[in-house]
Amino acid sequence: MNILYMIDFNCPYSYIGLKRVQKAVANLNIEVDWELKSFELEPLVGKDSVSSIDRYAEKYGIAKQEAENMISEIEEIAIADCLELNFKDLTLRSSKDAHRISKFVQSKYPDLALGLVEKIFHSNFVENKNIADNKLLSELTVSCGVDESDVKKILDNNYYNIEVELDKEEALSHAITATPCFILIKKEEKLIIPRVFSTEEFETAIKDFEQGNIKSKSYGMGALR
Repeated sequence: MNILYMIDFNCPYSYIGLKRVQKAVANLNIEVDWELKSFELEPLVGKDSVSSIDRYAEKYGIAKQEAENMISEIEEIAIADCLELNFKDLTLRSSKDAHRISKFVQSKYPDLALGLVEKIFHSNFVENKNIADNKLLSELTVSCGVDESDVKKILDNNYYNIEVELDKEEALSHAITATPCFILIKKEEKLIIPRVFSTEEFETAIKDFEQGNIKSKSYGMGALR
C-alpha cells in the first residue's frame, strides 16, 4: 500500500495526524510506501514572521486570549498522544524552503523523506527553531544522510519550487483545501482521509481499505478517481 501524506510544517494537526497514521500502520503491521505531498498553508508569511497566537487571532477574528486558549487545546491533544508540542511559543515563518528540500529528498532519496519531515516538524513545534533558515534545513537534511553539496544546490536556488506549487494545485483540483490529508493507494483503488482522526479510526480505515471494504466507511472519506 502507498500512503500519500499532504502536510504543512506550520500545521500542528499535520504533525499530530502523521504520527497517528504511522502508529496505526505499525499496529496493523503492514508494509507501506510513504510519499510526501506539499501544501503550504501560510504563503503570505514569506520570510517575515508572526507569532502563532497573533496569527490565530487574525485568522479566526478572535481575541488573543481566545487564540491562546485554542492553541493550548491543541497542545493538550498532542500530549494525549504522547507527542511533545510547544505551539504557544512558536513563531510562524515560511515553510516554502522546508517543502522544497523535502520534495527533493522525496524524489531522490524516498527512503529518507519521512525521517526528514519528522525532523523539520520537531525543530518547528518542539524546539521552535526557524524552519525558514537554510542553515538549519541543511543541517537537518545532511543528518538524514543526504550529500551536503546537493542540499546546498537545492536551497541556494529555486529548485523544486514548481513541484511544491504543483502539489498544492493538484490538491485544490480535488477540492482538498486544508491539511493534513492522507491518500491511501492500492492497485487501482484510492481513498482520501481528510483531517485528523483518532489512531483507532485511522487503523480501522486502513484495515478496511486493505481488505477492500472501503464502501463501509463514512466519516468524511471519499474515493479519489
